[in-house]
Amino acid sequence: MSIMTSSTRRAGDHFEPTDTDPQVQRRMRGYLEQIDYTAFASNKAVLSVTVPRVEGEQFQRLAVAASTARARWVTEAVAMTDHGATLTEAQVARLHHLRSTYEELTSVYEAMRRMVERGYVAYRPIPA
Repeated sequence: MSIMTSSTRRAGDHFEPTDTDPQVQRRMRGYLEQIDYTAFASNKAVLSVTVPRVEGEQFQRLAVAASTARARWVTEAVAMTDHGATLTEAQVARLHHLRSTYEELTSVYEAMRRMVERGYVAYRPIPA
C-alpha cells in the first residue's frame, strides 16, 4: 500500500508477522506498541515545550500562504508559456523556487496538523 501526501509517496509499513506462533506475535506487537509509545511521549515532551499550542488563526494564515504560493507558481508558469513552450534556465529556476515555496508551506501545514491530531500540542480553535 502507498499513500500520496503532497508530492511525497509513503509506502505502508504495517506489521505483518512472519512467525505463526501466536505468543511470538503478541510479544512482537507489545514491543512495537512500546516503541510507538516512546515516539509519542518523546514528541509530546519536546513539542509541548517548543510549540505549547497552535491556534486556528495560525492554520488559517498557513493555508492562505500555501494557497497564495500555489497560485503564484501556476500563474507564473502559465504566463511564461504564453510566449512559447520553451523556457529559459532562469524561468525553470524561478518555477522551481515557487514550487518549493508552495511545497514547504504545505508540508509545514501538514506537520502542524499531525501535531494536533496526535495530541503533541494543544489546539485553540478560531472563536465562533
